[in-house]
Amino acid sequence: MGECRVDGKDSPPVQSPEEMAGRFQAELMTGLPDWKRQLVENPARLPEVERMVHASFSRGADLVVVGLLAQAMKGVAFDRTCEQTRQSFAYPLERGRRRQIRVRLLGGLLVWVTSLYCAPRGAREKERRPGVHLELVQFGMGKGCSPELESKIARLAALYPSLQFTQQELGREGVTLDVKAVRRIAMQLGKGLLWLRAFELQLWRDGTLPAGDELAGKRVSVQLDGGRTRIRGDLREATVVPEATDEDGLVMEDAPGRSRKRPLKTFDGEWREPKLLTIYVHDERGKMEKQSQVYMDGTFLGPDALAELIAMHLHRLGAARALSITFVADGGVWIWDRIPTIIRLAQLSGVPVHQVLDCHHASHHISLALAAMGLSEKERMPLYRQHRTLLRNGQWRRVVDELTEIAEGDPEDSDVWREIQYLRKHGEADRLKYPAFRKNGLPLGSGSIESSIRRVINLRLKGNSIFWRDDGAEAMMQIRAQVLANRFDERVARLRQLRKTDARTNWTWVPRNMSVKNERVGDTSA
Repeated sequence: MGECRVDGKDSPPVQSPEEMAGRFQAELMTGLPDWKRQLVENPARLPEVERMVHASFSRGADLVVVGLLAQAMKGVAFDRTCEQTRQSFAYPLERGRRRQIRVRLLGGLLVWVTSLYCAPRGAREKERRPGVHLELVQFGMGKGCSPELESKIARLAALYPSLQFTQQELGREGVTLDVKAVRRIAMQLGKGLLWLRAFELQLWRDGTLPAGDELAGKRVSVQLDGGRTRIRGDLREATVVPEATDEDGLVMEDAPGRSRKRPLKTFDGEWREPKLLTIYVHDERGKMEKQSQVYMDGTFLGPDALAELIAMHLHRLGAARALSITFVADGGVWIWDRIPTIIRLAQLSGVPVHQVLDCHHASHHISLALAAMGLSEKERMPLYRQHRTLLRNGQWRRVVDELTEIAEGDPEDSDVWREIQYLRKHGEADRLKYPAFRKNGLPLGSGSIESSIRRVINLRLKGNSIFWRDDGAEAMMQIRAQVLANRFDERVARLRQLRKTDARTNWTWVPRNMSVKNERVGDTSA
């Protein structure tokens, strides 16, 4: 039977919510005269008084929650549920022993909870898999914090520009944590969401992931692209920079930058390309339905991993019963070479599938072709407008032929031939049939994924002097994608259910080869 304490680890255990409500009422009546006095003496102090009142009620809410937790853990039925959790866990657990653990609640109150901790059975299992606090996992708690505090910290960390800002805002609300604790809690939830994704991916590979109905009978658009983020390497000894000397070999005391403190250790930063996907429902005009919910996901594990995630999500959301599926993207080879495998693995053979090259990217390659010919801007712009109109009217063959005729005599290694081949390749793959796409109400542009790259990646993961570890970047991208897609609560609820049966957090997996050309993983050439 678990116990809760609020005044220290050796204080008397809490007995009931009524006890805590009475305590809150006593504290409230103690503070009320002072609040009235301050406001009567100086009405301008309303902001301070308001913050104090809200902080008091936040503490009162936490006290009531402690009482509810203590009451819930007393029942025989609760003990029976805990034992059922232990016996049905994904890996064998020991019978356990009582441990006291500190838990912080949503309003910032620290609680000492005595809970049954069950370690994995077997020495090798203890090294590979985490143990479980049986009582706490019933309430969906993460390590050291309540479920709602964990969610709040993760959301703020994803929405604010840095963990320091997150810490400051939490402090204003009465939750005092250092930056390391903020990072640990946010990453704890982010990696949990990644583990949920890997768990669903394995179910899908095994053929046991149920298909939903969210996309059934809908027109579906799938868009994908890549961004840029800097990943930091391991710390290493910094290179010693020799002191500047004059012509006589003496140290120049007034040399620029001499007084600057130089770090003893440093790290290397590497630009990496995270891949992002969006799945949404569009109307008969190719526009996103206002009442629909977009689904976003992303990964740093490469194009094969993203393609496999697309196939899994399409299955999970019920795309096999959609009215149509439209893939819209730019000209990256890594994108189009994997779509046939996605269609096969997601079992979309009975659904009309369209492939659309973003019309703005296609038009841009006309501009690049004309620029490669050495034409001046005055000569280039009329030709660009003319051929852009032809392309949007579906006359890509005429565009290719006329560009070829204009470029006649250019060297074989000129960039113009690469741009012409680009248009020819996508035209022959039926990705430039814009009049037919408009007639069928399909999206012509990849604005959704371009916007998602900016909102999910550029505004949080990319910036001056911003470096990430691999797992931290993946976790933060997952949290931010779910928050901005308004699916955060749904995914966290599923994670809490998963924690009752499996406490693992190893979210990485080896993606299967998804390219029809057996393309090298990581190749993003267009």
